[in-house]
Parts: sequence; C-alpha cells; structure tokens
Amino acid sequence: MKRIALLAALTTALSTGLAQAESWKLDSSTSRLGFGSVKNHYNGEAHSLSGLSGMVKDGKAEIAIDLSSVQTNIDIRNERMIEHVFKNAPDAKLSAELDMDALNAMAAGDTGVMEVDATLTLLGQDVDVFTEMFVARMSDDRVLVTTNDMLYVATDELGIDGGIDMLQELAGLDDITRSVPVTIRMVFDLQDPAS
Repeated sequence: MKRIALLAALTTALSTGLAQAESWKLDSSTSRLGFGSVKNHYNGEAHSLSGLSGMVKDGKAEIAIDLSSVQTNIDIRNERMIEHVFKNAPDAKLSAELDMDALNAMAAGDTGVMEVDATLTLLGQDVDVFTEMFVARMSDDRVLVTTNDMLYVATDELGIDGGIDMLQELAGLDDITRSVPVTIRMVFDLQDPAS
C-alpha cells in the first residue's frame, strides 16, 4: 500500500478509547492541513487548507476538506489552484473504519502513535492512505491528532499532475516539485448524545 499522507490524521480522531456509539466532531477552528511546494528547485513555500469538517461516529470517520479554503498567500495562485489543480471541485473526502476496541486503554493525558488505513477521494479518484499519527487525549472529551513524521504526497497518485503543469506554465517556472510535504493538526470534541 502506498504511503500517501493527505488528511490521514482525520481518521484517528476517535482513537482515544471510547465506545463506538459515541460521536466526535471536528473542531474546524483549531484544525488545519498544511502542505509545501518547491518551485525552481530551491524556493520553498508553505500553504494550507483550513476548511475541514466532519464527524467520527460508530467507529466510522467521514471528513470533508473544503478545497476552496486553500491559502498560498498569493490571491491569484489561490484562484489557479482551485481552478486548475482542484478543477473547481467543492471538496475532498476521507473515510475510514476504526478499530475502537484496540484503543480503549487511552486515558486523559495519554499519548500514542496510531497506524491508520483510510480512503481519500479526490476528483473522483479513490486513493489508499496509510500513515502513522500522533494522538493526544487532551481530556475525556477532547482529542488532538497530528502527523507523527514528515509525510509526502505524490501528485501523480492524486491525479493532479496536469494541474501542476498548468500552474508551472502560467507562472513561468522551470519546475514545481511533484512530491509534496504534508502536515496536519486535528482536534475532535466528544458530542453530547442528547444534542
């Protein structure tokens, strides 16, 4: 299975040891996906996607990433990413089935490294995702999930090489790297069953 890391952290949000019947909601205000690019071989830049939302319920994670929330710190580049790389698609989706029984021992204050298998759906393509995530049980009802190591996404595996080619042409660049470093920070809150 290929080590593609886009948004895999989302699938471990409920990896804190609570029953599958409980639901956890992603705190969009504190969650973020970061990614980098290198143009003309040496110029590195940091970008992000902040429009993350979703739930983990009954052991199943379903997360959406708003692709229009891309922030590259240059307005025209944001627009070009949305149009040419993401093809004006509204979002990408990540789903996974979680083995909650294996994680029931995690108490408030505990941390651990979790292996995660998931499916990323981007531009109509399903991509297998496997990675390790660092999970911190912040309290009984709050969980932090981050990347454990530097992770990389290959643009050809995501089907976006054509869009990257277009960005390179429009910006008059000699090169844009096709192996993208990715980081992720996710915070999930336990939901009141009565709400």
